[in-house]
Amino acid sequence: MQPSVAHIIIKKINAGEQTEVEDELAVEEPLEIQLGWQGPAGFTQKNISVTMRTPGNDAELAAGFLFTEGIVQHIDQIQHILPQENSVLVMLKPGVIPQLQQAERNFFTTSSCGVCGKTGIDAIKTVPVFTQQRENLTVPHGLFYGLQHTLQQKQVVFESTGGLHAAGLFTLQGECELLREDVGRHNAVDKVIGAALQNGQLPLHQFILLLSGRAGFELIQKAVMAGIQVIAAVGAPSSLAVQLAAEHNITLIGFLRKDRFNVYSGAERVSCE
Repeated sequence: MQPSVAHIIIKKINAGEQTEVEDELAVEEPLEIQLGWQGPAGFTQKNISVTMRTPGNDAELAAGFLFTEGIVQHIDQIQHILPQENSVLVMLKPGVIPQLQQAERNFFTTSSCGVCGKTGIDAIKTVPVFTQQRENLTVPHGLFYGLQHTLQQKQVVFESTGGLHAAGLFTLQGECELLREDVGRHNAVDKVIGAALQNGQLPLHQFILLLSGRAGFELIQKAVMAGIQVIAAVGAPSSLAVQLAAEHNITLIGFLRKDRFNVYSGAERVSCE
C-alpha cells in the first residue's frame, strides 16, 4: 500500500531565524478507475475516470465513485475489485451492463472538484436508487455539538499534515461508524459510501454524514445516492447544495461548532427540547 504521508526537509523561517526541519505532507496521487464487464459483444474494459486522491482505501473509493455516479446500483453487481499501484479495476458480474450514460465526464477530476470534466448540465445530475425516507426522525441539537471534536480526534493524517478533508458517518447516538480522509472532499465521501456499500449498510437512512469542510452540491448529491437524511458540515453550504437538500428532504447543517450551528433545510429533524 502506498503511504498517505510524505516526509520532506523544509526551511522554516521564524522571526528572521531559519532552520531546516522535517515536515509531513499529505500525499496526492492519481488513481485510474477501470471497469470491466462481459456484454453481448464480448469482454469490455474501459477507463472510467482519473481522480487525484490520497492513497489508501482505493477499493472503497472506486466502489463509492461508481455507485454515486449511478454506474452501478448494488454491491451484488460487482464481482471483485483489484487495486494496483495508482489504478483499480472493478470487474462486474456476468450479465451486468454498467450505466455509462451516467458517466458523461472526461477522464480527469481534480482533488478539489467532484464534477469537473462533466460534459453537460444534465450529466451533473444522478438518479438515486433509494427513495428518500420521510419518517419522523429527530436528532437532539446537543448531539451535533460533539461531532466535530470526535472527527478531529480520529483524523490521524490531518493531525500530522493539516492537508486533508474528512467525511465521517455517525450513528444517531453520536458514535463514529466510519471515517475516511482524502485530499479531495468528494473522494472522502466516496470512500465512506464505498465502505458502507461493501458492508451492505446502504441505504444510510439512520446515519449522519459529517463533512470537515464546506458542503457543495456534489457532496449533497452523493449523500442523496446513499439515502442519507442528515448532513452536517463544518463549513458553509452553497446555494445549490441547499436547494438540492430541500428537494430531497435532507436536513442540512452548516457552520457546525462546539456550541452552535445553522440549519438550512429539514429543520424539523433537529430537536431543541
